Amino acid sequence: MSGSIQQPQPVRLGVNLDHVATLRNARGGTAPDPLRAALLAMEAGADSITLHLREDRRHIRDEDMRRVRESCALPLNMEMAATEEMIAIAADIRPYACCLVPEKREEVTTEGGLDVAGNEGAIADAVTALKTVGIRPAVFIDPDPRQVDAAVAVGAPVIELHTGAYAGGEHGELARIREAGRRAARSGLEVHAGHGLDFANVGQIAALAEIVELNIGHFLVGEALFVGLPESIRRMRAIMDAARRHASTPANATL
Repeated sequence: MSGSIQQPQPVRLGVNLDHVATLRNARGGTAPDPLRAALLAMEAGADSITLHLREDRRHIRDEDMRRVRESCALPLNMEMAATEEMIAIAADIRPYACCLVPEKREEVTTEGGLDVAGNEGAIADAVTALKTVGIRPAVFIDPDPRQVDAAVAVGAPVIELHTGAYAGGEHGELARIREAGRRAARSGLEVHAGHGLDFANVGQIAALAEIVELNIGHFLVGEALFVGLPESIRRMRAIMDAARRHASTPANATL
């Protein structure tokens, strides 16, 4: 009797809803509501919800975090700077996970990964503080072996690889992401990825065996203007799943 073929583990999809709040804040008031978007994302097959509480509250607000945490059954991933203020808020709200990211007031969106290697002491303190209150910490880093090793050194169990340069078409970025993911997995880290991913470019990232989760937001919210948020998420989910299945077939498994 021949053995059964093991099906590939699907890549988890975390949906970032920051820009639902951006649209709301452009006019003020309460619509569109990030909580309603989170509930729709859950129905459409999202595995988690990501919200970035920025220091200047340009999109997500403290109350958004609380409402989604309390009223949506999906795990909440809080993106945040490694500051005392944000650590205290996280300890109060208790999301499932917190991803430490770089943050500059003048940037339109996150421009690169966190320099963990250059700030090991402060990042280690933040990681420890989050672990102490039962929150799973992660660090958002560029696909750089030095940063991967630093993530191990500070005790972060999870990394999220910045895919912005890959999404922007920079030569060699896919190989860098692949190698960083392999290095991290060998060190016992869980590997996530995100930034700038869309229907056209997500497949190559979803196909990487070491990556277990993608966090995608801006594109999904933008596409939702044309097809609706559930359809946007369902199509992304389908592309990711197809890429992972294709990569795991015997002809492609060693790529």
